[in-house]
Amino acid sequence: MYALFDEAGKFLAGRVMSEADSSMQIELESGKRVKVKSANVLMKFEKPGPAELIAEGQRLAEEIDLDLAWEFAPDAEFGFADLARDYFDAKAGLTHQAAALFRLQAAPHYFRRAGKGQFRKAPEEIVKAALLAIERKAQIAAQIEAWAQELADGSCPPAVREQLYKILFRPDKNAPEYKAVVEGSRRAQRAPLDLLTAAGAIDSPYQFHWRRFLFDQFPKGTGFPSGLVAPEIHDDLPLAPVRAFSIDDSATTEIDDALSVQGLGSGTVIFGVHIAAPGLAITPDSAIDRIARERLSTVYMPGWKLTMLPDEVVQRYTLQEGRDCPALSLYVTMDEATLEIKGSETRIERVPIAANLRHDQLDALITEAALTGEAPADFPFAPELSFGFRLARHLKAGREVVRGKPENFNRPDYNFKLVDARGQAPVAPPEGSETVLISERRRGAPLDTIVAEAMILANNTWGGWLAELGVPGIYRSQASMAPGIKVRMGTRAAPHAGMGVAHYTWATSPLRRYVDLVNQWQIIACARNGRTAALVAPFRPKDTALMAVISGFDAAYTAYNGFQNGIERYWTLRWLEQNGVTEIECSAMKDGLVRADTLPLVLRAVGAEQLPRGARVRVRLGRPDLLTLDTSGTVVARLDTDTSAPAAEEADEQEDVAEAAPLSLAIDLSEAEPAVPAEGAGA
Repeated sequence: MYALFDEAGKFLAGRVMSEADSSMQIELESGKRVKVKSANVLMKFEKPGPAELIAEGQRLAEEIDLDLAWEFAPDAEFGFADLARDYFDAKAGLTHQAAALFRLQAAPHYFRRAGKGQFRKAPEEIVKAALLAIERKAQIAAQIEAWAQELADGSCPPAVREQLYKILFRPDKNAPEYKAVVEGSRRAQRAPLDLLTAAGAIDSPYQFHWRRFLFDQFPKGTGFPSGLVAPEIHDDLPLAPVRAFSIDDSATTEIDDALSVQGLGSGTVIFGVHIAAPGLAITPDSAIDRIARERLSTVYMPGWKLTMLPDEVVQRYTLQEGRDCPALSLYVTMDEATLEIKGSETRIERVPIAANLRHDQLDALITEAALTGEAPADFPFAPELSFGFRLARHLKAGREVVRGKPENFNRPDYNFKLVDARGQAPVAPPEGSETVLISERRRGAPLDTIVAEAMILANNTWGGWLAELGVPGIYRSQASMAPGIKVRMGTRAAPHAGMGVAHYTWATSPLRRYVDLVNQWQIIACARNGRTAALVAPFRPKDTALMAVISGFDAAYTAYNGFQNGIERYWTLRWLEQNGVTEIECSAMKDGLVRADTLPLVLRAVGAEQLPRGARVRVRLGRPDLLTLDTSGTVVARLDTDTSAPAAEEADEQEDVAEAAPLSLAIDLSEAEPAVPAEGAGA
């Protein structure tokens, strides 16, 4: 005797070897013996054989019209043998009964299981809804099939092109466009990015990186809402008795800071740091504040920038020369001879901006020799800049004592300039086809040093003042300079070991960074209210809103810097192509990486793995990939014999390793579910 039974939703049949009250021992065709509960046995029979019964039953099951079977089925509960007799004939045999069982079991949208071999037909509205869903699934499967074949054949469907960045970087693995790319990649035996490139989905590497960034960070677009009006500063502010000057690049429109010097030659000098004061007009949770809080920072890139605030707002508060500009001023009084600081004072006032000095116009003229009296000083504000440079070196030396080692600026910064076919700078976001000019700018230039130390002085002083008055602010701190100890942001004053200061805020760029605007609100409260500032400041101690600002800013700032580094790498690789450069001189790093001597470029070079750090080599370049921003090379010559060359600091190398990594995608073929074949859509 044989038996047909249900094993976890799968029908099996075999010879009955023994039978007890509640179970049977059944031998399958494979020879395997299984113990089956009697409740799971649906049919007992003498012939045909088990394999023949199942095969013939499955064949007949395919011939059963489900719509017709549903019409034949009674409204009450019924058994599969009952349906077989109603559908086939009154003498339906075992194979027809098995066919009915198989068909009923495989069509849950038509028939619901009601017990052992028992079924109940689904309500008509449920059947119709299920059939529509099955049809949609079949259509989607067919669409996936068609799209996948198009991609494999070298053509990109418009629907896939529209979802390109979502597919690659933030995919919905159930979306048909994603499944089409996965299936197309398998068929063509190509990586997804290669497949999409070959299919024409990516027409420009530059636009690919730019649009990906916008997709991630500006999904609603980069425009500002219309109708925004920069509020006036109505306070009757006193006019400062100074002639202030700013120092920025010519492209800078958000002029946040300016300097002044009073009392030269008197023995007591008052050094002024003047910061644009949008915080006097923009209030927390106002329309403009919400925009700034959403963007959190200006985004910089070669040839373009996305400002944190609309240009009309920036122009209202920027420290433009020829105007008396509202400012938050820090005055530091010091001994002219020893530079010993005697005290400091913060004022809210209008500051006459006498000049906007520009780095690119004056760096070659304002040299260290000119500032120290070793060469003629024929430039504006020469006495003030000379004092500022002297003070900056003094402050820097003091910080280096705290740091425990000097700050070494042995690596240059680089300026990127883009020009179109007419030799003009772009007036809209670059297209990626512009000519790029890269020039070196040595870090630690005199004007840089003056501004940097003045801002550190202000941020350190204001950070200490906030802490003294019990007013929370947003601080940057670093517990030590040990490897792996990173700079962190928090609401409490703490030492910044890397800078060599006891506390450090960001408060000197309120037009460009949101945390600086937040800190400015807190400092304004201190300037107006003194010891009672903690009671009226916009943000109180333990305010969760400050932590939210820190979290959002940290994520956005990291993303913006990552994009800036990536797009600068793109333009560096473009420069190599445009100038036909095939070999460059480099310094060896760790793990086979090398750093170019005259370009902002780190790459992996075959033959550099065993070289000591700092070794000088010539590297022959491979062809760069502008999509993945990956490039490599081969060491062709050693240019020095000194194996004791100085190595880069570990922190710098870690950053370079990260920047040298190729583009990573969110799409993962190993984890993706395969597309459902169209013919199996209704299974």
